[in-house]
Amino acid sequence: MIVCQNINKTYKLGSGHKHVLKDVNLVVDKGDRVALLGRNGAGKSTLIKLLGGVEMPTSGKVQRHMSLSWPLGFAGGFQGSLTGYDNARFIARIYDRDYGEMRAFVEDFTELGRQLAMPVKAYSSGMRARLAFALSLAIEFDCYLIDEIILVGDQNFQRKCHFELFEKRADRSMILASHSTDIVREYCNRAVIIDKGQATTYEDVGQAVDIYTQL
Repeated sequence: MIVCQNINKTYKLGSGHKHVLKDVNLVVDKGDRVALLGRNGAGKSTLIKLLGGVEMPTSGKVQRHMSLSWPLGFAGGFQGSLTGYDNARFIARIYDRDYGEMRAFVEDFTELGRQLAMPVKAYSSGMRARLAFALSLAIEFDCYLIDEIILVGDQNFQRKCHFELFEKRADRSMILASHSTDIVREYCNRAVIIDKGQATTYEDVGQAVDIYTQL
Protein backbone atom coordinates (compact mmCIF):
# COMPACT_ATOMS: atom_id res chain seq x y z
CA MET A 1 0.00 0.00 0.00
CA ILE A 2 1.07 3.59 -0.73
CA VAL A 3 -0.54 6.39 1.25
CA CYS A 4 -0.33 10.13 0.54
CA GLN A 5 -1.50 12.24 3.48
CA ASN A 6 -2.23 15.93 2.93
CA ILE A 7 0.54 16.40 0.36
CA ASN A 8 1.39 19.98 -0.52
CA LYS A 9 4.06 21.09 -2.96
CA THR A 10 5.09 24.71 -3.43
CA TYR A 11 7.84 26.09 -5.65
CA LYS A 12 9.47 29.48 -5.36
CA LEU A 13 8.57 31.61 -8.37
CA GLY A 14 10.32 34.96 -8.54
CA SER A 15 9.41 36.90 -5.44
CA GLY A 16 6.38 34.68 -4.81
CA HIS A 17 5.41 31.02 -4.73
CA LYS A 18 3.50 28.62 -6.95
CA HIS A 19 1.29 26.13 -5.12
CA VAL A 20 1.28 23.08 -7.41
CA LEU A 21 -0.40 20.49 -5.15
CA LYS A 22 -2.83 21.26 -2.33
CA ASP A 23 -3.72 18.73 0.39
CA VAL A 24 -3.56 15.70 -1.89
CA ASN A 25 -4.73 12.43 -0.33
CA LEU A 26 -4.35 9.13 -2.16
CA VAL A 27 -4.25 5.42 -1.30
CA VAL A 28 -2.88 2.85 -3.75
CA ASP A 29 -3.43 -0.80 -2.86
CA LYS A 30 -1.66 -3.86 -4.19
CA GLY A 31 -2.70 -4.51 -7.79
CA ASP A 32 -4.17 -1.05 -8.33
CA ARG A 33 -3.50 0.70 -11.61
CA VAL A 34 -4.18 4.35 -11.00
CA ALA A 35 -4.26 6.93 -13.79
CA LEU A 36 -3.23 10.51 -13.06
CA LEU A 37 -5.17 12.86 -15.35
CA GLY A 38 -4.74 16.59 -15.77
CA ARG A 39 -3.75 19.26 -18.22
CA ASN A 40 -0.11 20.23 -18.81
CA GLY A 41 1.26 21.85 -15.69
CA ALA A 42 -1.49 20.46 -13.46
CA GLY A 43 1.01 18.62 -11.24
CA LYS A 44 0.94 15.02 -12.52
CA SER A 45 4.70 14.70 -12.97
CA THR A 46 5.27 16.52 -9.70
CA LEU A 47 3.15 13.96 -7.85
CA ILE A 48 5.00 11.13 -9.60
CA LYS A 49 8.32 12.56 -8.41
CA LEU A 50 7.03 12.97 -4.85
CA LEU A 51 5.82 9.37 -4.78
CA GLY A 52 9.17 8.15 -6.08
CA GLY A 53 11.19 10.23 -3.62
CA VAL A 54 12.85 12.25 -6.37
CA GLU A 55 11.46 15.37 -4.66
CA MET A 56 10.11 15.97 -1.17
CA PRO A 57 6.70 17.47 -0.37
CA THR A 58 6.57 20.95 1.14
CA SER A 59 4.27 19.43 3.75
CA GLY A 60 2.44 16.17 4.24
CA LYS A 61 3.67 12.60 4.17
CA VAL A 62 4.14 9.75 1.69
CA GLN A 63 4.05 6.29 3.31
CA ARG A 64 5.38 3.39 1.23
CA HIS A 65 4.49 -0.13 2.31
CA MET A 66 5.59 -1.83 -0.89
CA SER A 67 8.63 -1.44 -3.10
CA LEU A 68 8.25 1.52 -5.45
CA SER A 69 10.19 2.25 -8.61
CA TRP A 70 11.70 5.59 -9.43
CA PRO A 71 9.73 7.29 -12.24
CA LEU A 72 10.20 5.17 -15.37
CA GLY A 73 12.39 6.98 -17.84
CA PHE A 74 13.68 9.46 -15.24
CA ALA A 75 17.26 10.23 -16.28
CA GLY A 76 18.10 12.74 -13.57
CA GLY A 77 20.01 10.21 -11.47
CA PHE A 78 22.62 9.37 -14.09
CA GLN A 79 26.29 10.09 -13.55
CA GLY A 80 27.07 11.76 -16.86
CA SER A 81 30.79 11.01 -16.91
CA LEU A 82 30.09 7.26 -16.57
CA THR A 83 29.13 5.02 -19.46
CA GLY A 84 25.75 3.35 -19.84
CA TYR A 85 27.37 0.10 -18.70
CA ASP A 86 28.87 1.79 -15.64
CA ASN A 87 25.51 3.24 -14.65
CA ALA A 88 23.95 -0.22 -15.00
CA ARG A 89 26.70 -1.67 -12.80
CA PHE A 90 26.03 1.01 -10.18
CA ILE A 91 22.28 0.26 -10.13
CA ALA A 92 23.01 -3.48 -9.90
CA ARG A 93 25.17 -2.90 -6.82
CA ILE A 94 22.59 -0.69 -5.11
CA TYR A 95 19.81 -3.24 -5.57
CA ASP A 96 22.05 -6.30 -5.13
CA ARG A 97 21.29 -7.66 -8.59
CA ASP A 98 23.48 -9.74 -10.88
CA TYR A 99 25.27 -7.30 -13.18
CA GLY A 100 25.62 -9.81 -16.00
CA GLU A 101 21.86 -10.33 -16.16
CA MET A 102 21.19 -6.60 -15.95
CA ARG A 103 23.72 -5.86 -18.66
CA ALA A 104 22.14 -8.42 -20.99
CA PHE A 105 18.67 -6.98 -20.38
CA VAL A 106 19.85 -3.39 -20.97
CA GLU A 107 21.62 -4.34 -24.19
CA ASP A 108 18.57 -6.14 -25.55
CA PHE A 109 16.00 -3.58 -24.43
CA THR A 110 17.78 -0.35 -25.40
CA GLU A 111 19.32 -1.52 -28.68
CA LEU A 112 21.99 1.14 -28.14
CA GLY A 113 24.88 -1.16 -29.10
CA ARG A 114 28.34 0.36 -28.77
CA GLN A 115 26.86 3.58 -27.45
CA LEU A 116 26.42 1.88 -24.08
CA ALA A 117 30.20 2.13 -23.76
CA MET A 118 30.02 5.93 -24.19
CA PRO A 119 29.62 8.50 -21.36
CA VAL A 120 25.94 9.19 -20.74
CA LYS A 121 26.55 12.95 -21.06
CA ALA A 122 27.12 12.33 -24.78
CA TYR A 123 23.70 10.70 -25.20
CA SER A 124 20.75 12.33 -26.89
CA SER A 125 17.59 12.74 -24.81
CA GLY A 126 16.08 9.73 -26.58
CA MET A 127 19.08 7.55 -25.78
CA ARG A 128 19.00 8.62 -22.15
CA ALA A 129 15.29 7.78 -21.98
CA ARG A 130 15.91 4.30 -23.40
CA LEU A 131 18.67 3.62 -20.88
CA ALA A 132 16.66 4.99 -17.96
CA PHE A 133 13.63 2.94 -18.92
CA ALA A 134 15.69 -0.24 -19.28
CA LEU A 135 17.37 0.22 -15.90
CA SER A 136 13.98 0.82 -14.29
CA LEU A 137 12.54 -2.38 -15.73
CA ALA A 138 15.64 -4.42 -14.93
CA ILE A 139 14.66 -4.21 -11.24
CA GLU A 140 11.43 -5.88 -10.10
CA PHE A 141 9.19 -3.60 -8.01
CA ASP A 142 5.76 -4.03 -6.42
CA CYS A 143 4.61 -0.72 -7.91
CA TYR A 144 5.80 1.16 -10.97
CA LEU A 145 5.63 4.91 -11.51
CA ILE A 146 5.06 5.74 -15.16
CA ASP A 147 5.09 9.14 -16.81
CA GLU A 148 4.28 10.04 -20.42
CA ILE A 149 7.85 8.93 -21.21
CA ILE A 150 6.45 5.54 -22.29
CA LEU A 151 5.57 7.18 -25.60
CA VAL A 152 9.17 8.00 -26.57
CA GLY A 153 11.05 6.18 -29.30
CA ASP A 154 9.92 4.32 -32.39
CA GLN A 155 7.04 1.86 -32.57
CA ASN A 156 9.28 -1.13 -31.81
CA PHE A 157 10.51 0.49 -28.60
CA GLN A 158 6.97 1.42 -27.62
CA ARG A 159 5.85 -2.18 -28.14
CA LYS A 160 8.66 -3.36 -25.88
CA CYS A 161 7.62 -0.91 -23.19
CA HIS A 162 3.99 -1.97 -23.36
CA PHE A 163 4.86 -5.67 -23.20
CA GLU A 164 7.21 -5.26 -20.23
CA LEU A 165 4.79 -3.06 -18.29
CA PHE A 166 1.27 -4.14 -19.10
CA GLU A 167 1.67 -7.80 -20.02
CA LYS A 168 4.73 -9.18 -18.27
CA ARG A 169 3.94 -7.24 -15.07
CA ALA A 170 0.16 -7.54 -15.18
CA ASP A 171 0.04 -8.33 -11.44
CA ARG A 172 1.92 -5.21 -10.31
CA SER A 173 0.57 -1.91 -9.06
CA MET A 174 1.08 1.10 -11.31
CA ILE A 175 0.59 4.84 -11.10
CA LEU A 176 0.36 6.19 -14.63
CA ALA A 177 0.42 9.85 -15.64
CA SER A 178 -0.81 10.04 -19.21
CA HIS A 179 -2.74 12.14 -21.72
CA SER A 180 -3.72 9.00 -23.64
CA THR A 181 -7.30 8.24 -22.66
CA ASP A 182 -7.16 4.99 -24.66
CA ILE A 183 -4.29 3.69 -22.48
CA VAL A 184 -6.06 4.85 -19.33
CA ARG A 185 -9.33 3.13 -20.27
CA GLU A 186 -7.55 -0.11 -21.24
CA TYR A 187 -5.12 -0.53 -18.36
CA CYS A 188 -6.31 1.45 -15.32
CA ASN A 189 -8.94 0.50 -12.72
CA ARG A 190 -9.01 3.87 -10.91
CA ALA A 191 -8.26 7.46 -11.85
CA VAL A 192 -7.26 10.70 -10.16
CA ILE A 193 -7.94 14.06 -11.78
CA ILE A 194 -5.57 16.85 -10.75
CA ASP A 195 -6.99 20.30 -11.38
CA LYS A 196 -5.96 23.60 -9.79
CA GLY A 197 -3.71 21.73 -7.38
CA GLN A 198 -6.45 19.50 -6.00
CA ALA A 199 -6.81 15.76 -6.61
CA THR A 200 -10.14 13.93 -6.93
CA THR A 201 -10.26 10.13 -7.03
CA TYR A 202 -12.73 8.22 -9.22
CA GLU A 203 -13.48 4.50 -9.01
CA ASP A 204 -15.11 4.70 -12.46
CA VAL A 205 -12.33 5.29 -14.99
CA GLY A 206 -14.78 6.07 -17.78
CA GLN A 207 -16.41 8.80 -15.73
CA ALA A 208 -13.00 10.28 -14.90
CA VAL A 209 -11.97 10.32 -18.56
CA ASP A 210 -15.21 12.04 -19.55
CA ILE A 211 -14.69 14.74 -16.91
CA TYR A 212 -11.00 15.14 -17.83
CA THR A 213 -11.77 15.69 -21.53
CA GLN A 214 -14.06 18.58 -20.58
CA LEU A 215 -11.45 20.42 -18.50
